[in-house]
Parts: sequence; structure tokens; C-alpha cells
Amino acid sequence: MDNEHESFRQRADQLLSQMTLEEKCGQMLHQAPAIERLGLPRYSWWNECLHGVGRSGVATVFPQSIGLAATFDPALVRKIYQAVSDEARAKHNAAAAIGNASMGTGLTFWTPNINIFRDPRWGRGHETYGEDPYLTSQMGVACIQGLQGDDPKWLKTAACAKHYAVHSGPEPLRHTFNAKVSQRDLWQTYLPAFEAAVRQGGVESVMGAYNRTNDDLCCAHPTLIGQILRGQWGFGGHVVSDCGAIEDFHTHHKVTLLPEESAALAVRRGCDLCCGTVYDQLPLAVKKGLLSEAEIDTAVRRLLITRLKLGLIDTPADLPYNRIPASVVNSAAHRRLARQAARQSIVLLKNDGILPLDKQIKRLLICGPNYDSIEVLLGNYNGFNPQLTTILEGVVGKLHAGTSMVEDRKCPLMGTLPIGPGALNWISQECDAIIAVMGLTPRIEGEEGDALSDAGGDRRRIELPEAQEKYLQLLKQTGKPIVLVLTGGSAIAVPWAQENCQAIMQVFYPGQEGGAAVGEVLFGDYNPSGRLPFTVPQSTEQLPAFEDYCMNDRTYRYLRQRPLYAFGHGLSYTTFSYSDMKLSAAKLRRGGSVRVQVRLTNTGRRAGDEVAQLYCRDTQPGLEDAAHTLRRFKRLHLRPGQSRTLAWTLRADDFLPHPQSGIIVSLPRDYQIFIGGGQPGYVEGQSTTLTLES
Repeated sequence: MDNEHESFRQRADQLLSQMTLEEKCGQMLHQAPAIERLGLPRYSWWNECLHGVGRSGVATVFPQSIGLAATFDPALVRKIYQAVSDEARAKHNAAAAIGNASMGTGLTFWTPNINIFRDPRWGRGHETYGEDPYLTSQMGVACIQGLQGDDPKWLKTAACAKHYAVHSGPEPLRHTFNAKVSQRDLWQTYLPAFEAAVRQGGVESVMGAYNRTNDDLCCAHPTLIGQILRGQWGFGGHVVSDCGAIEDFHTHHKVTLLPEESAALAVRRGCDLCCGTVYDQLPLAVKKGLLSEAEIDTAVRRLLITRLKLGLIDTPADLPYNRIPASVVNSAAHRRLARQAARQSIVLLKNDGILPLDKQIKRLLICGPNYDSIEVLLGNYNGFNPQLTTILEGVVGKLHAGTSMVEDRKCPLMGTLPIGPGALNWISQECDAIIAVMGLTPRIEGEEGDALSDAGGDRRRIELPEAQEKYLQLLKQTGKPIVLVLTGGSAIAVPWAQENCQAIMQVFYPGQEGGAAVGEVLFGDYNPSGRLPFTVPQSTEQLPAFEDYCMNDRTYRYLRQRPLYAFGHGLSYTTFSYSDMKLSAAKLRRGGSVRVQVRLTNTGRRAGDEVAQLYCRDTQPGLEDAAHTLRRFKRLHLRPGQSRTLAWTLRADDFLPHPQSGIIVSLPRDYQIFIGGGQPGYVEGQSTTLTLES
């Protein structure tokens, strides 16, 4: 690979040597013009594939990223993004055949979003893999590997880890905000997933965030980009700005006065590609002496190498990915994969025994604002699909021919409730159960400018919208059992529902097959096995100030109060037990490793998947130390009565803080290792103590 990379560099240098300054600068815009005399076609760098190829016509729509995180299944995620990259190549090939080189046809995808979902009010949290750095790292690496392929020479597509770094709202302040973080939080929470993306995933691109971090602009950050990304981690790919972020330098952050000064500052500090138009001022910046042409060359060389790796320049006839046919797009195999992902993502939060529903139930009421919604399937940054299965369709598809079903559409997503209890009493009087499909949609939570929330895409409160809560309370007055199905990509505090509904499940934004998967879980054709990738607080009042990026009292690792639902929580229609936990050694030295194993048994009457989770905890934590931290997990399927032995290797670094975090730990020290189907303190499991020595 090194020799191949060298040949790409040589070809890039040949092209560079023949370009004028203006031509070089043009290649640094996300809409790069053609240089026909050099055989360089025009190229649009901007493409999206958050959970399927997005915004460019037909594609398989997989569950939104937060739902994929709930699967706790990196192998599945890698398969999904292998399918996504197949469709990406197929669509690129088809577009090229008809001369379409517009936005959305390229092979550089600004995915995955590996920011930490530190606050449930953030509107873009559902684009992420949740609140935990380790889970996010595992899912991010799986996504990157699936997208970029395993060819020793060629990139299948180019992935992009975003938004680097320390970026998670508030959305209305993102163009001016300065995220102040300690070294502890920077290295223990905000950077691990990016380090994994570079060092384990080999990600080709990194996108800078809009905001500042510790006073410096994220898209021109000497520490984050120069010292850490390129220096310590050895990143050799290209850096791209978020869209309009370079313009923010002078219009919002007021760090520079003129566009050419912003452009020069960004390039000097390592941002190679501008999503926006500010880099059209680069020739003027060079003329003014704000930066050199050699600095332009460095950036353009990186961009050319990426395009060469993708086979977009001097494309060889035998490039394997050019033979991927259009028939893979929305193929039967990809639809099956989307169905499996949707199944595995569903989290059963509560069940008093009503689920699974009897398929011969006599009469059923389905209601709520989201039961026949298309938008709750799609999330955001989505593709389009001609075969979408709503939750209504998924439920109807499971009903016995003799079952009666009625619906009620009077519950609004937001606003005021237009009905009283009499109407519902009449419509539900002969019902055996009620399915209420409520929660959030991309209209309530999303990116600045996309969502219609009253907080610029964010949520001011994490409770169920008031109209929906009141409707639920009316349903309770009917005396009928209620199954609450929650859509949405973030924590929804439902303490009343937890006390008064018979069952609650979180289905996120489950993709094109989501309705079918929900129907399968409700009626017992699939045993739920998803786990929460975030903490659900009791209420908004349990949260620190949104603008505060300190991790104290945030996420399961630092929360000191008991939440409504814990990170890692999820119920099943069967039961599992853990036994015979063993360590290969009772003591571990720095630089060493220890093997831990446990026996897992399905003790119930149904086959099902369990997500075994391993947490580590310092037995003498300081006030700012994490209570416990996820370090390993494994999803596996067991038949009734079946047992399997799980084994993991833990390194000393799994227990110790990052050496740059500023946290000093004296050794020897005892650490607890816990293994169970959730967090310690919330589920039964096995634990033991390991002594770490110097």
C-alpha cells in the first residue's frame, strides 16, 4: 500500500506542476471545476450517506444512526455500510453514464457523525452513535471500514469523520459558540472516537466543526488539526470544513476581518477543502502575502490523492468497483438487511407481560400522531425509497383475518389537544388493547434550519410533547391496556407513561422496513434485543446547562442521579443469566493484558439475542472520575437453554485514563469488572476485582 500511495502522490505532483494558481484554488472548493487540458473532470465533493445514500434519489434507507447504535452490533453496521457503498458506487456509475456530475453523484461521503451525544436536547444527536465514546468508536470504525472497502489499492468510497471536535449544540449558537473543555473531558470523552476513526478505521477525511473549541476555530485549530490529528495520530488524508464554517470566521466569530484572511487562516492551519465559496478568495490571499503557493500545493495534493485513490482521475479499465451494477440499489438483499437492522434496533423499555400481543386479539385501537407517518421512518440526511412500510402497515400485516382494528387520528404532534375523554371512550369501548405511536419526528429535532422546533432544531424540554402526554392520560381513562411506541432519535422523558402504560418501546427512526420490524416485535415474531445508546433522564430538570460542555452530571459515566432509563437498558421476551466469571490473572501490570470470560445462558422459553456488556470501575474514584465505563460488548443469539462462554482481552489502558487527560492515578489500584445485560446497579450480572500494578 505504501508503494501504491507513493504512485498516487507522484501522479498528484505531476498534475500540480501543470496547474496555475487559480486552477489549484478552484480544486479546493466543494464544487471543483474541470481542468480539461489535464483530463481532470469537474467534481462535487459533497455527498451524504448517514444511513443509506442520501439526497440523491432512490436508495435503501436503513435505520437512523442512533438506531444502528442501539443494535450494539458493529459487524451488522459494517455490513450495512458495505451495502451503502455498493449502492454509492452503482449510483455513481449510473450517473456518469448519463453525464450527471452534480451534487450527490460523487464518492466522497461526509459520514459518519461521531460527535458524542452529551445532551439529549441537541437536535442532531440522532445522527450520532450515542453518548458513549467506546460504543461510538466501535460503530464509527465499522461504518468507515464498510464505506471504504478492503481493496489494498483503491478506495470504494471515502468516509469522513465529523464534526471535529467538541461539537454537540446548541444548534442556534453553533456559528459563534466557544466550547470550553478540560483536558479530562477532551481526551476521555470528545476525542476517543476520532482517534479510533483515524488509527483503526483509516478514515480518508475529517470535517471541522462550526464552533470554536478552547478559543480556537475548529476548522483552523492548531492543536486539534496540527498537533493532534496530523501530528500525534499521523492522519494523512484531507480536512474539509463544515458548510459555511470558513465564512463564519469573519461574519460570526469575528476572528478575521476579510474573506481572504479567513481563507488563508484555514489553509495555513490545515483545512484543505472548503464547503462554501470563501476559498475563491485564495488567489487574492496569496497575492497579499497571507499564505504561500506552497501551502496551497500541500492542500491540493491531499485532495488529488483522494480522488486518485477513488479512481476518479485516470480511471483504470479494471477498477473493480466500476462493475457494480445499478441492480444493487434497493435490492432484495439490501431490503432484508434493512429489516434486520430495524429489528435489532428496537428497544423494549417496559413490559408488564402484555407483549407480545396475541395474534388473535379481537379488537385493536391504533392511534397517536406517528402511526402512519413516513417521516418517522426516514430521519434526516435520508435517501428515498418506493417501498416504505409504516408502523400502521406493519401492524396490519400481522393481524388475524378476524381481528377488528380502529384508528384515531386526533392526537397532534404538538399544539393543543382537540378532544375530550368521551370520544376515546366510545372508540375504544370494545378494544382489547391500544397501540399509541407517539414521540418525536424530524420536525421537532434536527439540524439548524431543517427542523421546525422552537429552539432552532434543538428541544427546550425532553418530555413528551404536552398534547401527546394529555392524550395518553385520556387513553388511560378508557381502562384499556396501552402499548406506547416511541419514535424519535433522542431521550424522551416519560415518567407518567412508565407508571401507567403496560408496555413501552423505543423504535427511533427505523428506516424503510421499520414498520414491518415494529409489527414483528409487537406480535412476537422477533424477540426485541436493542439497547439504549443514551441515558433517559427523569426530566429536563435533571440536566446541566445546555451550553456547558463539562461532562459532570452528563451521560451514564458522570450522572450522579438515577435516570428514568439507563444507558444499555433493554428488555427481552426471554431471560438470560451470567455465571462462572473468571480472570486469567488477579493482577495486571502496565503494558500487559488479562483475559476475562463468563458463561451466558438463555434461561427463558424463547430464542433471543442478548447484548452482554462489560464495564470497568475504579474502586476509589475521585469526584470527577466516571462512575463506570463500557469497555467491551458482544451481541449473540441463544436458543432456550443454550449456553455460550464469552471471552474478552482487556489491556491496562482499558482501566487507566488517557495520558493527556491530566488525571493522575497512583498504582497499585483495584478495579471492578462487571459483566451483564446492562449497567451495574440496574441488572444482575457477574463482577470481580482486578489489581492494576505499575
